[in-house]
Amino acid sequence: MTGTVQRADRARIQRRTLGVVVLSQILGGAGLAAGVTVGALLVQELFGYRGAAGLPAAMFTLGAAVTAYVVGRLTQRAGRRTGLAAGFAAGGLGGFGVVAAAVTENLVLLFIAFAIYGAGTATNLQARYAGSDLADPTRRGRAVSVAMVATTIGAVAGPNLVEPMGRVALALGLPALTGPFLLSGAAYLAAGGVLWAFLRPDPLLVARALEEADDAEATPARTSPSSNGVRPAAYVGAAVMVLIQIAMVAVMTMTPLHLRAHGHGLSDVGLVIGAHIAAMYLPSLVTGQLVDRVGRTPVAIAAGATLLAAGAAAALAPADSLGWMIVALILLGLGWNFGLISGTALVVDGTEPENRPRVQGSIDVLISLAGAGGGAASGVVMATSSFAALSLGSGVLALAFLPVLWWARSRSRRG
Repeated sequence: MTGTVQRADRARIQRRTLGVVVLSQILGGAGLAAGVTVGALLVQELFGYRGAAGLPAAMFTLGAAVTAYVVGRLTQRAGRRTGLAAGFAAGGLGGFGVVAAAVTENLVLLFIAFAIYGAGTATNLQARYAGSDLADPTRRGRAVSVAMVATTIGAVAGPNLVEPMGRVALALGLPALTGPFLLSGAAYLAAGGVLWAFLRPDPLLVARALEEADDAEATPARTSPSSNGVRPAAYVGAAVMVLIQIAMVAVMTMTPLHLRAHGHGLSDVGLVIGAHIAAMYLPSLVTGQLVDRVGRTPVAIAAGATLLAAGAAAALAPADSLGWMIVALILLGLGWNFGLISGTALVVDGTEPENRPRVQGSIDVLISLAGAGGGAASGVVMATSSFAALSLGSGVLALAFLPVLWWARSRSRRG
């Protein structure tokens, strides 16, 4: 196959891949948002113990971390199609498992099912990489952003289907709060089915084949590979994504408590968090353009600076000013968006098709654990100091990847 034909085929397969990824992400986003919306309420309603209401989120996170590792290893061996389809299938089974546990009022089964349901969360996150396997290096940021925008569509639709799905559950003789998990199970299974049926040819396997065919030409362009085949850019991308996750989750988790403590109602809390989530995903297409045109590193630095501005705004906002908190949480979401897209592009730049899924899976494990740790630590920090200290500290932490960036640049220059 000539180089021209290879490029033409690569572009055609990439367009098809993005279409399949978009459809799967819409379904996966709906599955994620619908179930997460009512998890804590379901536990409280079934067992009447408010102290256990936070456990579903913990089990989601644990399941997501384990799945990120497993899907990464499975993808490494068998390709994106197999790994992602298996991850979504597990998430779907977890959703239906939650329904079964609620009907039988089996607490142990419920939390096991929540953990399995978390597989959908991890798979939804890893699917963003599928769109970048065959993307031209100058368009990787845009490829990642397309997947994130598609997730937004499902994530917005999912919570709005909670009430209708509750009526469906009641009509079937099930508890009303199991309705969203019926939707989640079906949506995750549908997402996995779409990937299994239509993600052909597998973009990762095609990228590997092209890499092998083009190896003699591509090798001189590679920069400073380490002994494990991972270049410094991947370490920078990992540091960016882990740190922005800690900073974002810590502030977001404590914002509702801060608002409620200063007299704001649930509608105010919903408005602030809704604006924050919109800022996390909706700017993705613009961010992808910036990552490709301005560069990965400048946008990563902008992510840290934006999160620092968010922390300062939240810390300095008057307690009764809802407008200031909306601004702060929009900045928080925007900084996270900058960091996730630039960090993902850096990881793709710093890996090869041969080792990329394994590295990406390991990084997503760290991101999941970082989010869990940030959420858990945020309560301790706020209890022992203040929301202002938490916000400012999180903003400063978001810039802690700069030493890693300096190390990576020094290593690249030596290489």
